Amino acid sequence: MIVTAHFPVLVIVISMLSAFTILIAGRWNKKTCLPISIATISVQLFMAFFILNQVFTRGTIHYRLGGWAPPWGIEYVIDAFNAYVLVIVLFICLLTAIYAKRSIEREQPHRIVPFYVVFQLLITGLCGITVTGDIFNLYVFLEIASLAAYALIAVAGGRALKASYNYVIMGSIGACFYLLGAGFLYAVTGSLNMADLSHLLPPLYESKVVQAAFVFFVVGLSIKMALFPLHIWQPDAYTYAPSVVTVIIAAAMSKVSIYAFIRVFFSVFTTDFIRIYVPIATAISWIAAIAIIVGSVIAIMQSNLKRMLAYSSVSQVGYIVLGVGLYSTQWGLHGALIHILNHAITKGCLFIVAGAIIYRCGLWNIRDFEGLGKKMPYTCAAFTLAALSMIGIPPSVGFITKLCLLAASLEATEYVFVAVILASTLLNLVYFWRVIERMYFVRGEGEEENEIKMGEAPVSMVLPALILASLCIIVGILWLAGAKTPLLPVVDQAVNALLGTGVVAAP
Repeated sequence: MIVTAHFPVLVIVISMLSAFTILIAGRWNKKTCLPISIATISVQLFMAFFILNQVFTRGTIHYRLGGWAPPWGIEYVIDAFNAYVLVIVLFICLLTAIYAKRSIEREQPHRIVPFYVVFQLLITGLCGITVTGDIFNLYVFLEIASLAAYALIAVAGGRALKASYNYVIMGSIGACFYLLGAGFLYAVTGSLNMADLSHLLPPLYESKVVQAAFVFFVVGLSIKMALFPLHIWQPDAYTYAPSVVTVIIAAAMSKVSIYAFIRVFFSVFTTDFIRIYVPIATAISWIAAIAIIVGSVIAIMQSNLKRMLAYSSVSQVGYIVLGVGLYSTQWGLHGALIHILNHAITKGCLFIVAGAIIYRCGLWNIRDFEGLGKKMPYTCAAFTLAALSMIGIPPSVGFITKLCLLAASLEATEYVFVAVILASTLLNLVYFWRVIERMYFVRGEGEEENEIKMGEAPVSMVLPALILASLCIIVGILWLAGAKTPLLPVVDQAVNALLGTGVVAAP
């Protein structure tokens, strides 16, 4: 029990120590890098499940670093919301590490050791962002993760260098906005602890400094999570980064940025501030609705599969933010939180498939996918299941997301948002059907049946895709089963943690 009590900090520390271990061991034998990384993430995932169980059965966890009580010391606070996100992120990271072996050996054979070192540092930053209860400490981990992501994108060279540079510029602007917000709050309260701020800020809600801080936070984190129209760094970064890097940034890092946005939105400033003093819920709902449509329309126009999926991600972030904007309804935040899971597993699966196709066939252009369904049956089946979830076909988890958001829009009598969700479903069908049609129903000119040969990607690449594709359906079924499974109660507790009193102060 002594060890398990330290899991909130160990989930970060062992990842950081693992990065140094990989660096040292990799100089001796680069084949040790992958086993060390997988072992580390597996231990972290075990800790995350244990933490989730503790939160679910015993309530919010408070861990004071060095024994210093907040607000003087840094405190890690884990409630149902960040425990839920931590499990999702580490699960995606584990599958990404398994997938990375063959992908990195093909794309970056001379940079295997540096890749795994920086990869593990990225995971360290993601875990730190998720568990911390201090807004400045969150900034530190946000920059650790961002710097690691910049390096991982740039390692591909060529056009990835420009993509990484654009990401550095936009990411730095976002970080500066966030830091200004934290500085403003510290200037008026003398505290950086989230729970402390949630108690100190209400008498100061009319202060222009506090209101400006909120705007800085919202804009800065919107850049980090690529919310339209601040997404301009994202398409190139997703398109030109090494395939494994695209997977972890799209499926894990973007979710942590969204987590930070929601955490600051509700746990630092609370719903009273948003409703009375800076009523932007309607505005961000409309921005999200525009993002949903614009991202989908531009995705239809793309011929590069990774770029199509990148613009699809712009649209999917819009779904989550729409749920946040409809927080006052019964199903708004439910839709947002379940879509965090949906987007992680579906987009992770889709980008893994894109990387597997590039690895096996060297194909990026959708027009070249004729007959791919017979050449790579398991890979293409995984893509199809994930695409069906993105479209929202029942009983997939994507169907649950859209059902929640439709219910929230109807409850709020925002019928325009209902139309947006339905229209986006049709747009999703258009751009995903283009790919599925080329894979299964279009044959190249002069192609004969006996010319089609099996050519699957390696098992280490196909297996993570099949696991995630299966989860697209399994999670949807679990949600429909309701309280008989742990999923719905966990999400209910996560929503209550956000809409209740925020991050509960330590005793």
